[in-house]
Amino acid sequence: MGESIMECTVLHLLAEEGAKVRIDDSILEVATDKVDTEVPCPYEGTLTKWLVKIDDVVPIGSAVAQIEVDDDVVAQDAGSPLLTAVEEEADVAETVAVLEKDFQTAVSRTPEPVYEYAPTDTAANSFYSPLVLSIARNEQIPVDELKVIKGTGLENRVTKDDILSYVEHRRKKAPVIAAPATSLNGSNEIIEMDRMRKMISQRMVESKRISAHVTSFIETDMTPVVSWREHVKADYRKKTGDSITFTPILIEAVVKAIKDYPLINISVEGDKIIKKKDINIGMAVALPDGNLIVPVIHNADRYDLPGLARKVNDLAKRARENRLKADDLAGGTYTVSNIGAFANLMGTPIIVQPQVAIMAFGAIKKKPAVIETPQGDLLGIRSMMFVSHSYDHRVVDGSLGGLFLKRVNDYLENFDISRTII
Repeated sequence: MGESIMECTVLHLLAEEGAKVRIDDSILEVATDKVDTEVPCPYEGTLTKWLVKIDDVVPIGSAVAQIEVDDDVVAQDAGSPLLTAVEEEADVAETVAVLEKDFQTAVSRTPEPVYEYAPTDTAANSFYSPLVLSIARNEQIPVDELKVIKGTGLENRVTKDDILSYVEHRRKKAPVIAAPATSLNGSNEIIEMDRMRKMISQRMVESKRISAHVTSFIETDMTPVVSWREHVKADYRKKTGDSITFTPILIEAVVKAIKDYPLINISVEGDKIIKKKDINIGMAVALPDGNLIVPVIHNADRYDLPGLARKVNDLAKRARENRLKADDLAGGTYTVSNIGAFANLMGTPIIVQPQVAIMAFGAIKKKPAVIETPQGDLLGIRSMMFVSHSYDHRVVDGSLGGLFLKRVNDYLENFDISRTII
């Protein structure tokens, strides 16, 4: 699912228990990092048992199903890193213990609610799925209270339906507690965040907490780029059926600057700096529903300008049609955002973790500017653009951040207007 993806949410089970499955048949649909992905079957045989349910949040690498195969399977050797069943059970027990401790801490200051539910056999409820624990945390249900919920799942374990039914019952029976007055009038509307918005919110807050954000600005004379694009865009559309936007030109300049300053193409792991050999450029794309997604151009340095234009158009189109795959979002090493598409002059973008820098390009506006010539300074009308560069001051100092921004500026201002695009 990509090295940056740690868990996924089960959306649909595409095969029933007892069904015959073949290699590469899609048997499961999951939501991973803003996109929905179908998971192919690795074996041919009979799907005997699902180990997950719809809406379960599952760590990457977990078993999701049992499949009975016709052929022999090579036994794992003694040096295999796979966990034994005992080790897996120990890991689960340790994880649950940590989560239970978190729950007890979270509700330690909350008065015990009044509930009427028959106590049940607590030994049968010693294991709770991550989804049940998550619901318990959100509803401020301590572990001691979880133990009174009657489970209907395997071995009397508490299922999602069990805890949601209990929550509804609990709310009806809970005493009325005085709370600060809240005033809502008819002009306000409460909107529940969708899954993608929750994910964006969480990651933006985490990025501000992790990285020491600093932003530098420069004003770039885009007149050569604007003039060249005006000259070639009609012919490009006629021959390719597509448009040539400013985005591939901006990405090309960033890629060239990364080659000059490779220490901007890094990530941080603890006290170690990981220098990336690949140049994978993420580009922020606004979706029709107002959310934001960042598909990645992998090995962007291997594309010429026509290739970058095709790649940019393809990713943007598939992003807006919700046809991106998990691989399209993974592995970015540096990100760009063309906020000028929304007529914004400049901004202070937030770094996409675990990257250490991001660049935002503002709107291109005509304005009077001083033009330096060998014969003297002149006043003329130029197409100018503000460029913002946010970087992680833990590992990128002002000199590197500023010099990199200046190099991008130089590549744009010295754009070769005689080049061809087809």
